[in-house]
Amino acid sequence: MAVIRKFGNDQAGSLAALLAYYAFFSILPLLLVFTTILGFVVQENGKLYDDIQNTVLGHFPGLQLTTHPLTGKVSALVIGLLTSLWGGLGVTVAAQNAFARIWAVPFKDRPDFFRSRLRGLLLLMVLGALFVVSAIVTALVTTTLSGPLLKIGGYATALALNFGLYVAAFRFLTAPTIPTRSLWLGAAVAAAFLEILQLVGGIYVKHVVTHASETYGTFATVIGLLVWLHLIAQLTMYAAEVNTVIVRRLWPRSLLGPPDARADRETLTALAKVEERDPRESVEVRFEDF
Repeated sequence: MAVIRKFGNDQAGSLAALLAYYAFFSILPLLLVFTTILGFVVQENGKLYDDIQNTVLGHFPGLQLTTHPLTGKVSALVIGLLTSLWGGLGVTVAAQNAFARIWAVPFKDRPDFFRSRLRGLLLLMVLGALFVVSAIVTALVTTTLSGPLLKIGGYATALALNFGLYVAAFRFLTAPTIPTRSLWLGAAVAAAFLEILQLVGGIYVKHVVTHASETYGTFATVIGLLVWLHLIAQLTMYAAEVNTVIVRRLWPRSLLGPPDARADRETLTALAKVEERDPRESVEVRFEDF
């Protein structure tokens, strides 16, 4: 209940919608550039190419990328890469602002324009490396295990990837003043629920998208991707709220009436102090009893 109340106090639903908006307009260019570069790197190993591509696209049920031998100019690839990175950095900046609000980091203590984008770029590089490592591990699991062991190995690999993804995202996109040990629990919760979402998304694709006509299948894929990204964004915000509530012991919360509980007043005080934008500015908060 404390997590839900703080989620509402932070207006995290709006933050998740903004994150999903940026993700929708950046995910396709990023994936296209990823598969293009992958084609250059492992073009002689078709099986490894398929394993890595399927591992990455497995996080987005129903999304398929059709690739072919590359004949375009290098300059076009560079422009596409820069455009995709620009879109991806939009996601990381939106996520940094969201996590800063959830952790009640004042504006004056947040990274500046260049540092925030540098942290986002480092995160994109780390996530790319995680995807490749996960794909290689998945390929090894599928070639060495069979039967029930194969499924267990696949789920374990997916959980490990999800956990590493969230740890990296929380660490790079959360203010440096927040210690890394404060981020583990939320990352574990998000990893488990993301795996459940992927299973549900796979069922949706199997029973809805694949049985739809070509026209309606396209609409189902687009709408499904939008809903999928929004659910992941909501899940991420809740996971960050779990970290904050547990670390700062922001419970119990008042369900109705004035904010008389200690956790209520600490939460509202921190939200007010978020608006400090200059080192010389100090916001003081007091509660008056009527």
